[in-house]
Amino acid sequence: MTSFLRTFKRCLSLALMLCLTLSACGGGPGPSVESSTVFSGDSRVVCLYSSYAEAWLLAGGTLVGVTDDAVNERRLDVGDAEIIGTVKEPNAEAIIALEPDLVIFSEDIAAQVDMIDVLTNAGIACSGYRVDAFEDYAEMMKEFCEMNGRMELLEEYVEKPREQIGSAREKYGFDGGGPRVLLIRAFSSGIKAKAEEELAGAILKDLGCKNIADEHPSMLEDLSLEEVIGADPDYIFVTTMGKEEAALSFLEGMIEANPAWESLTAIKEGRFHVLPKDLFHYKPNHRWGESYEYLGELLSE
Repeated sequence: MTSFLRTFKRCLSLALMLCLTLSACGGGPGPSVESSTVFSGDSRVVCLYSSYAEAWLLAGGTLVGVTDDAVNERRLDVGDAEIIGTVKEPNAEAIIALEPDLVIFSEDIAAQVDMIDVLTNAGIACSGYRVDAFEDYAEMMKEFCEMNGRMELLEEYVEKPREQIGSAREKYGFDGGGPRVLLIRAFSSGIKAKAEEELAGAILKDLGCKNIADEHPSMLEDLSLEEVIGADPDYIFVTTMGKEEAALSFLEGMIEANPAWESLTAIKEGRFHVLPKDLFHYKPNHRWGESYEYLGELLSE
């Protein structure tokens, strides 16, 4: 959340919004922005990432444009918002045609970052986010609630999950000597080990687990079954990207092709778990506490 890119884009966006507001007040050319800090119910906002679209809606906002993942994957109620492309291929022309006051984008998606200059040159303010852990989400929600003038919503959507997380840490966390885990991201054509940059990885670390990828960083580039067998993790957790059935089919094919997997402690003792997408692939937002509790319960088996 504190990356140079975000800071630069945020400053650029706020400066642009201020200039547009002053221009509108002075009767000069350019689109008018009602306020540089507070949006009204008529404000036009486009979001290019479904998890952030959900957060914006939770913060009391409305949307005029979203990427198709918000509707087709997250099943969000976005009202009359138009679909302006996919999360990896948003359509700049469609976005500009909606004349938004603000475009919310993900700093993790290169195609979105690459589009920002086009949008700002068109006079559109843009604000990017990177959410890897709960506190990143909390900071983003504070900004969203401030922009929508709905600070009271922080109690329900930030403070309650924060309390859940604290309870989960107390109930399930390890002070030392936590279990050794392997976190895998599976997709239709491959698998990779993931560390704390993955949502589940950050939670596992916070609960006191030891990710074997930290001891074997080469796994992050090329997951070697031999290294996994040598490390023999206590737990194996899997998250999927894309079509889950295809991702798991690929993973199962690799496992079945190497009978040595059956010798792993995690496999023999039934500690191989595929994690639900709604809590571990998408940002869980107000359900972050549920994500902690879900992993905590698995670790207590």
